[in-house]
Amino acid sequence: MDDKLFDLYSDYLLSSFAATTATGMSALMDNAISHDQVSRMLNGRKREPKEWWQMVKAAVRSMQGADGVVTIDDSIVEKPYTDENELSCWHYDHAQGQLVKGINFITALYTVGEVSLPVTYRLVTKTESYIDKQGNRKRRSRVTKNEHFRAMLQNCVRNRIPWRYVLNDLWFASAQNMSYVKLKLDKEFIMALKINRKVALCQQDKLDGRYHRLNQLDLPEDTVTVIYLEQVSFPPICSVRPAQTQMARPLCAIW
Repeated sequence: MDDKLFDLYSDYLLSSFAATTATGMSALMDNAISHDQVSRMLNGRKREPKEWWQMVKAAVRSMQGADGVVTIDDSIVEKPYTDENELSCWHYDHAQGQLVKGINFITALYTVGEVSLPVTYRLVTKTESYIDKQGNRKRRSRVTKNEHFRAMLQNCVRNRIPWRYVLNDLWFASAQNMSYVKLKLDKEFIMALKINRKVALCQQDKLDGRYHRLNQLDLPEDTVTVIYLEQVSFPPICSVRPAQTQMARPLCAIW
């Protein structure tokens, strides 16, 4: 893949306010680059996460810092008119609350100060077919999003990117992910929790198995409370914020 052409095409996408096409980019460049060149680049060999890291490595090294933050998030680029395949297929969009057809990708955005750079990514490919309980044929991925989450953070550590916190929404806030970040990677995290997440307010309640749903507790906003989660061996600090959605309320960060 032509890196210079790739960079030009990326700039074209970022700066456009309307539909983007290979022909449109060619016209913008006064035909210095043909639309066939753009099409061949896009249809050529796909760039892997390892190659992406080689592209951004120098820029990351120039801005990295010990207080860096890695934000893990997944998004869907809707492709309603594209033929269904293992990459462009049906995914559940939590923002819309329904299935949408498109490409689902997970990114790791590294931030230090006011500078942010994507350092790795994963494409969610649904390579397996199965029949659900209603008899409908569906697709699923061999690798879960939470497995991608942990692998991407491990890559950041392996690539010697200095960071202190990982930020993510409630879809990645599993007990296994929390324990992996804290105990395996020796890092901190800030994660949203579902309102039905069960917590204990003291260690004895945790030992006795007395848990309460978050939405059943009268926790004042903008306060800090120590809570204990099921299957998490250390007590996170829970800071309650105004609800952004009906599904998530507090943010929780470990100490």
